Amino acid sequence: MTINKFQGKTENEAIEKAKKEMGQNAVIMNVREVKPKGFFRAFKKSTFEVTAALEEKEQAPNPVSAMTAPLKMHENINYAADGPIKIPIPKPEEKTELPKAEPVNPFKLPLPTQKPFMNEKEKGIEEKLESLQTLLEKNLNSDEKKKSEEKTDTHSEEKNTERQPEQSQAFRCVKMIYDILLENDVNEKYANQILDDMEKVIRNGSSMDMILSNIYQKMILKFGQPQTIELGEGHPKIVFFIGPTGVGKTTTIAKIASKYKVDRGKKVALLTADTYRIAAAEQLRTYANILDTPLTIIYSPDELNTAIENVSDYDLVLVDTAGFSHKNLTQRADTKLLIDSVDEKYEKEVYLVISATTKYRDLLEIADIYHEIADYKIIFTKLDETTTYGNILNIRLYSGAELSYVTNGQNVPDDIEVFDIQKIVKKLLGGRE
Repeated sequence: MTINKFQGKTENEAIEKAKKEMGQNAVIMNVREVKPKGFFRAFKKSTFEVTAALEEKEQAPNPVSAMTAPLKMHENINYAADGPIKIPIPKPEEKTELPKAEPVNPFKLPLPTQKPFMNEKEKGIEEKLESLQTLLEKNLNSDEKKKSEEKTDTHSEEKNTERQPEQSQAFRCVKMIYDILLENDVNEKYANQILDDMEKVIRNGSSMDMILSNIYQKMILKFGQPQTIELGEGHPKIVFFIGPTGVGKTTTIAKIASKYKVDRGKKVALLTADTYRIAAAEQLRTYANILDTPLTIIYSPDELNTAIENVSDYDLVLVDTAGFSHKNLTQRADTKLLIDSVDEKYEKEVYLVISATTKYRDLLEIADIYHEIADYKIIFTKLDETTTYGNILNIRLYSGAELSYVTNGQNVPDDIEVFDIQKIVKKLLGGRE
């Protein structure tokens, strides 16, 4: 007899997982509610654990394969981001010897300097974004005042120790941050991971500055450093842009081409394999004429290396591919064949272009499908069309793919920049604008 355990957010979800992995003949032996543990358990939801059994005569899936299969998409996640950040806390006996250190307030740190070729758009984010610390202090003080007004002279309340208010304030501060993350569409799974990381370093009575500093640094590490297009030597760098229809691939290519040609003085060539849309090649040709850069239309993978050879003295070759539904198997296979056909002497990269307005479930499916085509870095478009940014963190952690550029409008070449980690983290922690 084979016995396995399965977990889900609900009892039915856990049972469905068991039936899916072990077959419809699996017998549910036990259902157990697993209550959350830890300092933040008060606002975490319970999960359900199902114990299922299957007679050996039934042909059941290999339990090891069943357990490891869902983790394939996470093999590239940078788990170093989950390591604890050591924040020095002076020991009581050393207080008289150590100078008093002011806690680091991450929301007063300067924004990072962008790549030299990217125009830095400082539109007063510090003025637009109300300080999270001020917001939390306001809410906490309001709560304290409310509790003080409602407080009665009972013995149970008089037994509260002097340390309890500190613990309560730290707890409520973290709870507010948790709610803000969920409000910004950060998936509950990843919001809980962030809280679990904080629990390792936050102690009772931790100051608000220390809590904010810790969660800020944790989220910075989870995003990782953005990876942009780096040119090679001797041969042109071949860069493919893939993604669903309507996400702005062609416009994004034009923006990047302009930055490298105009701002950095590099020789840039354009190729397009998008022969499915009638206007696709003409749109890119318009940009090519404006930039005075060559454009070649590729009708089959066999023509790709010849086209690259014709511009072998160039620095950068940007390849536009056909946008298609991630469920279209034929076009998916054509795109993979095109990318794989590049001669090994050329260095190539692949960028998945996705819209920040796409639904989370669709993003997960897109991330999975396009991983079957190639390993990729991610460009998020249409940031100007959304007020929540949680999906950026969700897909970064789910896919393990590195982030690169973001676009925030249709203007060529201005509305593109290197992914700004600090700006996005501040927006995530600051709630809706």
